[in-house]
Parts: sequence; structure tokens; C-alpha cells
Amino acid sequence: MPVARKHADVNAVVGGYLRDLAFAQTMQPKTFGYKRAAAAIFALEIPITELIARHGRLPKIPGIGPASARVIHEVLDTGESATVERAIDASGQREEIDRRRALRRHFLSRAEVRRVLLDPGFDGPRRDEYRGDLQLHSEWSDGAPTLREIVDACRDRGYAYAAVTDHSHGLKIAGGMSMEEAAEQRLEIERLNAATGDAFRLLHGIEANIDAEGHLDLSADEAATFEVVLAAPHSRLRRTEDQTSRLIRAIETPRVRILAHPRGRISGSRAGVVADWDAVFAAAIQRNVAIEIDGDPARQDLDYTLAARALDAGCLFALDSDAHTTEQLSYTDTALAHARLAGIPSERIINCWPLERLVSWLKSG
Repeated sequence: MPVARKHADVNAVVGGYLRDLAFAQTMQPKTFGYKRAAAAIFALEIPITELIARHGRLPKIPGIGPASARVIHEVLDTGESATVERAIDASGQREEIDRRRALRRHFLSRAEVRRVLLDPGFDGPRRDEYRGDLQLHSEWSDGAPTLREIVDACRDRGYAYAAVTDHSHGLKIAGGMSMEEAAEQRLEIERLNAATGDAFRLLHGIEANIDAEGHLDLSADEAATFEVVLAAPHSRLRRTEDQTSRLIRAIETPRVRILAHPRGRISGSRAGVVADWDAVFAAAIQRNVAIEIDGDPARQDLDYTLAARALDAGCLFALDSDAHTTEQLSYTDTALAHARLAGIPSERIINCWPLERLVSWLKSG
């Protein structure tokens, strides 16, 4: 089970109140302003209490104006914000804002991620044990970087390997690749790997879309042309009916090796797929499929509470950034923090395996 949380994530609490205030506004500029303020707090590298202690006051933070500063001080002084609560009552949106509050549970701020990574009291994976990111998007679908830029950025981070996993052809909204484009991409990857030799290996992967019935937008023959196949839900993520069978059918599809961002949740926006997660984890164990912890700060999916259940069940894990720019490679920190909070040993994390073992496991499916 996860390590008990005795430490309050003060930046998440403060940022949450600013997000509540944003949704209570009737004027769009104010909504955007408070959203920016919340984002600035969530992105701070250290707790805001420590920042104030260093400076003797709240220093100037881009995106934080006088109104946001007042909310910050209220929360730090009292644990809540009367200003925000009054605005919520006046807006008539309390039910909706309370719903959004519930959808922020178990999300970590950047400062909390750093604290967990640096705290020797956690037994989970360390940064120096992490060998490669297995969900990355390039200019071939909805990402920004070229394959060369991905290789260079991953090597700069000390990775031994990575997988480029652009969207498959069924997800047109994300610029999904046709199989012809995938074949061209494969040739470019082979050229890059020939140039890097043993120093680094870029694996050719794909993020396949799971449809409403659990089928993938790839045929078996198409899936077999990739080294890494991730399956992920991108629709029906706000539905309240049970979708266990949908996920299990995807897990049982030959060639699927990773169930990516399994819930499809987004902080403060949607809860994602409703399922019997113990049944999903049991299916993943039976098919030797890894469960992903997606490190995108807006996703954090699975979070450490569900990840702990998957660990107890016996699952393997993939910790990935879901990066769409090279700067977002740092999102792996968030995935690592959730894994540490859940107490997942590095032996159970495929990103911590040597390349030879990883490739052998990928083929075993």
C-alpha cells in the first residue's frame, strides 16, 4: 500500500483555491488570470511557505497579482480562503466547483514531486535507475520535436533508450500516422540508430487508440510492425458506466505491451474511465502487460493510490512522460514521484531494465 501522506502539499492546496476562484468568475479575463496564477503556484520548484521564509515576504512571482496574493496569504494563515468561498457562493457554481475539487485528488505539485524524489524515506525508483522513456510524441503526429531532437534530448538526460510512440491512424484529431507514414518513420529511426550505435537506441512504437468496445485502431498485422505497442483510451472519458470489459479487451489484444494513462483523467476536469481496477490489473498480469504511470502533470495517471493496488496485485509498470516537446521529458519526474509514493521497486518498472531485457520482454508478448 502507498506510503502514508503526512506532508501537506501546500502548493497544491493554494493552487487549488486559485483554480476555484478562476471558475467562479463571470469575466473571461479574470478567469484566465486566476488560471495563470494557479499554474504558477503548481509549477514552483519549492513550497510557497519556504519561498516566503527565504524572502521574508511573498516575492514577485510571474502571474501572481495582488488579488491572487491575498488568496495565498489567506490559505497560508487559515488553511482556507474566505475570499474564494464568497466568490463561489456569489457565482452560483458551488456544485460544479465542488465536483472539480474532487477531480484534483492525488495530484502533486511540482514542489511536492521534487520533495518526494529527494526524500530518502521512500523506497521506490530513483532518477539514476531510470533508463528510458517509453511514451514520446514527435512531429509525425501531435508532437513538436523531430526524431533527431528526441534522440539528442534523451541522450542529454543520460537515457540508454527511448520509444517514439506517435498516435495511430484512427486518432485523426491527434494527427494519427498512416501505416505508410509509420513505414517512413521506421526508416528514419533505423538511420538514427545506425548513427548512434551502442550509445543509444530509439525504439519504434505506437500509441494505439482503444475504441468504445475495446478494439484497437490497428490490425494484428499492423501492430506487429512496431517494437512497442501502447494502448490508451481517448474517448468516453466522462462516462459514469463501468468500462472494465473495454480495458480488458484491449489488454488481451496481441502485441499490446503497455496500458497507457489507463483512466484518461485530467485534473479538475474529468475523472476518466470507471472500471473494476482489480479486474483490470489481474488481466494485465495474466497477459504480461505493463500498467503506465503517465507523468504529464495534468494526467498523473495512474496516481499513487491506484498504483499501490496494482503493485499489490503483482503488476509491472511503465513510467513515462507522454512528452510532446523535448522540454516535457522532465514529466518523468512526476511519474517517478507517484511510483515512490506507491513503493514500487525498480525491478517491477520496465523503464529501469537494461535494453536487452526490455527488448526480450517486448517480444515475449
